[in-house]
Amino acid sequence: MILAFDGSSIDGSGYRDVVRLAQHSPGGLDDLVSFWSTYGLVLFAVLAALGWWRARQAGATAAVTALAVPAIVVVAYGVDAVVKMVVREDRPCQSLHVKVLEACPAPGDWSFPSNHAAIAAAAAVALLFVSRRLGAVGAVAALVMAASRVWVGAHYPHDVAAGITVGALIALLSMTLVRRRSKTLARWITSGRLRPLVTA
Repeated sequence: MILAFDGSSIDGSGYRDVVRLAQHSPGGLDDLVSFWSTYGLVLFAVLAALGWWRARQAGATAAVTALAVPAIVVVAYGVDAVVKMVVREDRPCQSLHVKVLEACPAPGDWSFPSNHAAIAAAAAVALLFVSRRLGAVGAVAALVMAASRVWVGAHYPHDVAAGITVGALIALLSMTLVRRRSKTLARWITSGRLRPLVTA
């Protein structure tokens, strides 16, 4: 038997309040939030692609920074997954046995921290290094993503807060390093077959 952490003592009452609100909200709103919770991460891929496309017009160094965005998101996801395996917190729908909008994952699909929140936050912070406008859109979308994961019942509030923290910190540290090495990386890429990735 795998011992799992019960996070309901942290903010279980807040989680219940949100889930109860979702149960009494208009069906159209719940459908919209559920759709965003499930498919909203696609927006961050679109923003990253748009940032890269625009960065190519600005030069190889800017393009290298933009190319780092998806790689950093993968790193953030990996770190988040490791933390999940270490903490092993049961999903709130398992601990509290409440009715939620999203199907309750099977035991062993840990809750802390939220992968969705980590991915969204990592993308948003990384995009700020590429374009303030795209980063601002990403930041708002990341907050909405985090809130939606609680609304559909998939996570406690502290799960999404931790996910945002993990994703944002990984992206901030990684993009700072990439920014320092971007000229060197740009010279290396432009000298080889990958040149089209950084030049228009």
